[in-house]
Amino acid sequence: MEVYATFWSLLPPVIAIALALITKEVYSSLFIGIVSGALLYSGFDIVAAFEHIFFGQAEIDGETVIYGLIPQISDGWNAGILVFLVVLGGMVVLMNRAGGSAAFGRWAITHVKTKAGAQLACVVLGVLIFIDDYFNCLTVGSVMRPLTDKHGISREKLAYLIDATAAPICIIAPISSWAAAVTGFVDGVDGLTLFIRAIPYNLYALLTIAMMLMLAVMNFDFGPMDLAERAARAGAVIDENDAEEAKANPKGRVIHLVLPILLLIVFCVIGMIYTGGFFEGTSFVDAFSGSDASVGLVYGSVIAMILTMIFYMITRVLSFKDCMSSIPEGFKSMVPAILILAFAWTLKGMTDSLGARDFVAALVKESATGVLALIPAVFFLVACFMAFATGTSWGTFGILIPIAVDAFNANMNNELMIIAISACMAGAVCGDHCSPISDTTIMASAGAKCEHIRHVSTQLPYALTMAGISLAGYLLAGFVQNAWIVLPVMLAVTFGVLVVIRSVRSRKSAE
Repeated sequence: MEVYATFWSLLPPVIAIALALITKEVYSSLFIGIVSGALLYSGFDIVAAFEHIFFGQAEIDGETVIYGLIPQISDGWNAGILVFLVVLGGMVVLMNRAGGSAAFGRWAITHVKTKAGAQLACVVLGVLIFIDDYFNCLTVGSVMRPLTDKHGISREKLAYLIDATAAPICIIAPISSWAAAVTGFVDGVDGLTLFIRAIPYNLYALLTIAMMLMLAVMNFDFGPMDLAERAARAGAVIDENDAEEAKANPKGRVIHLVLPILLLIVFCVIGMIYTGGFFEGTSFVDAFSGSDASVGLVYGSVIAMILTMIFYMITRVLSFKDCMSSIPEGFKSMVPAILILAFAWTLKGMTDSLGARDFVAALVKESATGVLALIPAVFFLVACFMAFATGTSWGTFGILIPIAVDAFNANMNNELMIIAISACMAGAVCGDHCSPISDTTIMASAGAKCEHIRHVSTQLPYALTMAGISLAGYLLAGFVQNAWIVLPVMLAVTFGVLVVIRSVRSRKSAE
C-alpha cells in the first residue's frame, strides 16, 4: 500500500482534529476522519472502505490490528472500559438521587469558603485518586461538581482541573495502571526502577500540577477559560441536564456520597490486584504491574454499586425500584462519552492500520542521531505530536520508550536515557491533553458534564503554555542532567510566566 508508514498515515486524525476545532462538533469530525482513513486503506474503493469502517481488521507484521467500529467495541479491553463507564454513570445517578451529592455540596460550602479553596480541593482529590485516569476523571467530577457549582466555577475549569490531575498524577505514581503500562514496555531492564528514576524529570506532569495550584492561589485565568469563568460568575446556565439532581432525597447525608466513593476506590484496587494474581501469591507491586485494569475496574465498580444500593436501601434514602431505575439513567448520561470513545478508538485503529507507528518510529530514529543533549527535547516534541494526532498516551510511549532504551543500549547508569524516557512520557501526556480525540480528555469532559469541544478549546492555551516551558526544561536537562537543578528552575520559570500573563491581562482590562 503506497500510503503505509508515510505521512499520509497521520492524515485521518489530522482531518478529525482540524474539523473538530473548526466546527466545534466532535461526532461528525471523528467519523469523517475514520472515513478518510478507510478510503486511504482501501485505495479509494468505496465498497471496501465501507467494510473497513465497520468490520476492518488485518494482519500487519504478524500482529492483528483491529480498526473497524464493531471490532473495536467488542475488543475485551474496550468493552470493559465501556461497562465501567456505564456502572460509574449509574453510581453518579444513585449518589445524586440519594442526596449524597447535594449534602456534600451543603457541607463543602460551609467548610470551603473560597473559590481558590474549591479549586485546591479538586486538585487534592485528583492527586489522591492516582490509581487510574478513567477512574480519576469520573470520580473527581461527580464528587466536586456540587462544590465548584456553588462557588461559580465553570464546568470548563472543572474539566481542566480533572484532566490536568488525572494523567499527570498517574504518570508520576509508581502504583498506578500507567506505571504498570510503562514497565511493560521496557525489556531487558528493571522497568519499575526506571519509572521511579524518571519521575523528577517528568516536567510536564509536575509543572502542570504546580500551575494549577498557582492559578488557584493567584486567582486568575487567561484565554477562553477566562471568558468561561466570567460567564459562570454571571450565572450562565452550566448544564441543562442537572434536573436529575433536583430529584435528590432531602434526607441524604455526606456519608451517602463518601461511602460509595470509598467502596469504589477499595474494590477497584482489589479488582486490579486480583487480575494481577495477588491472591495467588504474587506480590502487591507485581500484581499491580501485571493487572488488567479494564477487567479489574469492572469487577470493583460492579461490587461497589451492589453494596451502595444495599446501603441506600438499608438507610431508606432510596427504594429498590429507585436504585434499578438509576442504572439506565446512568447509561443515558454516558452515551455521549461512549459514542466519542468508540469513534476515537476506531480512528486510532485506522491510523495503526496505515502504519503511523512505523512512520513515527523511523522519524524518531532519524532525529535522534544529532547532538545527544538535544535528544530529550526531540523525544518530547515527537511524543507531543504523536499523542495529539492519535489521541493516545499509552500508544505513544509504548512506541517511543523502547526506542529511547535502545538508543542508549539499556544503560541504567546513563542519566540522559532516564531524561529521554521521561520526555517520552511527558510529551505523550501533553499531546494527549491537547487532543480532542484523547480518551482521557473525553473522560474529563464527561466527569465535569462539560461540552467536549469547549473543554478542549479552553484547556488548550494552558496545555500549550506548559508544553513550551517543558520543552525549555528538556533542553536544559539535556545539558545539565540534574533533576534537582532543572526542576526548581522550571518551577520558577512557570511562576514567572504566569506573573507576566496576569500582568498583561490586567493591563488590557484596564485599557
